[in-house]
Amino acid sequence: MTRKFRGALLGGAALAACVLGGASPAATSSVTGAVTSPSGMTYSGEVTQGGWIRGKVPQGTRSLTLDGEAVKIAPDGAWFAAFDRDARSSAILVATLADGRTVSRTIPVAPRAWRIENINIPRKPGGPSEAFMKIRQPELDRINAARARVTDAQGWRQHFIWPVKGRISGRFGSQRVYQGEPGAYHSGLDMATGTSGTPYVAPADGVVILAAERPFSLEGNLLMIDHGMGLNSAFLHSSQILVKEGDHVKQGQVIGRIGMTGRATGPHLHWSIKWNDARLDPILFTGPMP
Repeated sequence: MTRKFRGALLGGAALAACVLGGASPAATSSVTGAVTSPSGMTYSGEVTQGGWIRGKVPQGTRSLTLDGEAVKIAPDGAWFAAFDRDARSSAILVATLADGRTVSRTIPVAPRAWRIENINIPRKPGGPSEAFMKIRQPELDRINAARARVTDAQGWRQHFIWPVKGRISGRFGSQRVYQGEPGAYHSGLDMATGTSGTPYVAPADGVVILAAERPFSLEGNLLMIDHGMGLNSAFLHSSQILVKEGDHVKQGQVIGRIGMTGRATGPHLHWSIKWNDARLDPILFTGPMP
């Protein structure tokens, strides 16, 4: 097993508003070769905060959990799981085999050095207004309902590609701290091309689970794609969505156009990835921008 390090950053909340800005690197770690346990379980991936892990269990394995959370197993024994931005330093993988034996493995999860910006002013008091939440809550309900959908998508098996090439204007995980009080971190990756209307593509195969017919208050024109096994992508601020809910999309297929709808300060694509409730760093799925 070898480890490598490459750059990344910090930022706001899940599906939060995007503000265009620069980024600086932070360390990540990855397992480049498959790890095999005596029980026949194998895994490999970006085993770090905001990263992912993919593996295989012996035929007939009854169940698999990661830190107590159920992990789906495909008919061929393949599985996928991931680690939240704030994941602990280790995770426990437990499999119940066909003969009823339970085997476990402790997996070290490499930490990330997030970019933290300390602001010497207090956060604005109070939360969202009642009037805003009357608009916002139905949007959140729709997002949650989309993420709860189960599809037959197989994109989780693929190496992801960049949805668009351009300047990375905001990186995953960066965060502001207001006089010691942490603000929400940036939950995705922002890519700016300078103009609205630039097409972007599906990073992996999937099924469209949400295609907003009108702009959401923060996300603007929101597109969400399920890649299977609890893994999904969200694309924010689109000027145009070119697919509809229920469509099966292929990796590299044009699915929308970059814009600045919703809360955005300029035309860009905000791309976020989640596995169940874990927020993940897209660059750990693609590798560096070519």
